[in-house]
Amino acid sequence: MLDLGTGGGLPGLVLATYRPEFDLTMLEARQRACRFLREAVATLELTRVTVVEARAEDAARRPDLRESFDAVVARSFGPPAVTAECAVGFLRPGGRLVVSEPPGDEERDTADRWPDPGLTELGLSPPAPGGGPGASFVLMEKTRADDRWPRRVGVPAKRPLWTP
Repeated sequence: MLDLGTGGGLPGLVLATYRPEFDLTMLEARQRACRFLREAVATLELTRVTVVEARAEDAARRPDLRESFDAVVARSFGPPAVTAECAVGFLRPGGRLVVSEPPGDEERDTADRWPDPGLTELGLSPPAPGGGPGASFVLMEKTRADDRWPRRVGVPAKRPLWTP
């Protein structure tokens, strides 16, 4: 499992604590946050957790990380188009992307935020909303390999494939 843009460690540290049998990679671009994460991992004695300091667009091209994960989780990484594009390079075909969502009208918001044509272009299935009040998320499955994604560093944010 990969925690995309883990920041202060949510949800990665929680998942690693409650499911210590999982191999977890925590990806973060900021050096200071990575220093904190490494200290937290050592303090909590999480032996199956790795912290990687890199931009997602670059890390998704690394042979040791490219299409290497059954699941990618993301919380507050970025807008939906950026999150989906940056995550898809890490997933194996059949792997799942789980993105924490803001509370709201899940049916309307999901269709607007995660449009089927954009997800299809990336090789992701239509989103399946989940959770409940105060704990909503969307789940997508990678349907096919596609080496076009993600684009170069900064491009997904500057030229997103869609905007809600």
